[in-house]
Amino acid sequence: MSADQESQSVRCLVAKVGLDGHDRGAHVIARAFRDAGFEVIYSGLHNAPDEIVQAAVQEDVNVLGISILSGAHDTLVPKIIDGLKEYDAFGDTLILVGGVVPDDDKEELKELGVAEVFGPGTPMEETIQFVRENAPER
Repeated sequence: MSADQESQSVRCLVAKVGLDGHDRGAHVIARAFRDAGFEVIYSGLHNAPDEIVQAAVQEDVNVLGISILSGAHDTLVPKIIDGLKEYDAFGDTLILVGGVVPDDDKEELKELGVAEVFGPGTPMEETIQFVRENAPER
């Protein structure tokens, strides 16, 4: 399979969850993913965890990028993971979190099933490479 075909098969949902109104980072990553050849769906602002789960399941994404800057990651991300498990979509979804997350919380999120946490200033190429190497096949 060529790199182009591989990129084409990556379907990402970039999601903003909760009351966090800062979406610049989500727009930047969505554009970078699109430019890398990924298929990208952007959720828009102020989504409840169950709305993110519904979108991920209905759009049959294999990558879910959750952008969160509000500090509520320790409440909202577990709800999304639980919802994905309810729909039997957890095992074949690569879950990424982007935003300001304290180091202690990063480990907790990873224990719950988040593949990686990307903080502010992470090079785009690093995130794109991580997705290319880890996105489950659909």
